[in-house]
This record gives sequence, structure tokens and C-alpha cells, in this order.
Amino acid sequence: MRIDKNIEQAEIFPLMTGDADAISALAETIWRHHYVHIISSEQIEYMLQQRYQPELIKKQLLNPAIWWRKLIVNEVIIGFSCCMLTNKPGELKIDKLYIHHDHHRKGYGAMLVKNAIQIMRENNLQSLILTVNKDNRTAISAYQHYGFEITGDSIVDIGNGFVMNDYLMTWKN
Repeated sequence: MRIDKNIEQAEIFPLMTGDADAISALAETIWRHHYVHIISSEQIEYMLQQRYQPELIKKQLLNPAIWWRKLIVNEVIIGFSCCMLTNKPGELKIDKLYIHHDHHRKGYGAMLVKNAIQIMRENNLQSLILTVNKDNRTAISAYQHYGFEITGDSIVDIGNGFVMNDYLMTWKN
């Protein structure tokens, strides 16, 4: 996993409750820009409501099995991740990992993946997984570059007539 030597001063910190509104707003910006050609605008809005409301984020911050992180560059949150334990013993899932489109291809995604690996190791977990939309070729390529391999399919009915049609990817140590 290579991190650009010219990367701006970037730092990763645990998310605080006071960051929930900023993360919610950043998620809306990222999703409406990135997913517009991948899923319908109706599904984008549904998933934003389902997953990125400030109160939900604040509630998740109280859960010791969920790790939210913020990526800060020049005192601005430009990205975030959320990792959580799965129902499978020893397994951590990167549930969310997003960087604002103005900051892509600068090594910031690699930083958040390295942070997830650190969380996995600090908690004596054995595997790291994620799911990614099958049509999200940019993210699939990035995750493969970071050491993930496609290991299966993950097709989940998320309600309201929407389905997430994803690949399951597993980090190969």
C-alpha cells in the first residue's frame, strides 16, 4: 500500500459527537457526486437517510464495536471511515470509507485502510472485509491496490424496493 510522499498534512482522529453534522453533510456531498451514475437518485437519498443522519452517527459512537474515524487536512474533514465488528468471530468490516472527490488519488484512502488494519490488529481480530457496489469500478480498483481481493457476492435487500448489489472483498495480509 503506497501513500503519496507529497500528501498534504493529514491526520486521522476518532470521530466525536460534535462531528456528526459535518460527517452527515460530507456524506451527502460525496454520495450525490459519486453515486449518481451507479445507483438511482432515489436510492442515494434513501441510503443517506438510512445511514448518515447525525443522530444515528451519535448513537453509533456510543457502541464499542463500532469505530468511526475522520480524516482531516488543513483543519477540514475531507474523509471518514466506519469499521464495525461483524457477527463472525474475529472479523472487522470497513462499513464506510469515503474521501471528498477533490482529494481522490492522493493516498488518503490508503491512510484510512491502514487505520482499519490497525484497529483490526489492536483488537486481536483475524480478518478485514468490506463490500463495494459491483459498478463502483474506481473503488474496486483502489481496494485491490490496497490488498483486498473479491471473495464473493453480497446482495442485500435494504428496504423500500432497493437492493445493494455488492462484491465482498477481503484483505489479504
